[in-house]
Amino acid sequence: MLIETPYKVGDTVSLKLTSGEEVIARLEEEKDDAYVLHKPMALVAGQQGIGMAPFMFSVAHDGKYNLQSRAVTCIAKTAKELASQYVEQTTGIKV
Repeated sequence: MLIETPYKVGDTVSLKLTSGEEVIARLEEEKDDAYVLHKPMALVAGQQGIGMAPFMFSVAHDGKYNLQSRAVTCIAKTAKELASQYVEQTTGIKV
C-alpha cells in the first residue's frame, strides 16, 4: 500500500475535482469549506502528452482563488516532476 506524503500550506498540490478535472496549484490556505489556491492550472491532454493550461481564463492568472471543498474528491502533494514543471510554467524559474 502506497501512502503519500502529507501536504501542507505552501506545497504544490494536485486536486481531483468532482467534474473529473485535475488541478495543480500552490496551496495558500486550507479552510473548513474551501482551499485557497495560488495560480491554479488545469491538466490537459495534448498530442505531446500532458500539459497545463490556466484553470480559469477570465481572471488574473497570478491571483488567489477559493475552491469549494465540496467540489474536491481528492487532494495530494504533487509528484516532484510535475511540481517542477508547474513552478517553471508559473514563475519561469527552472527547478
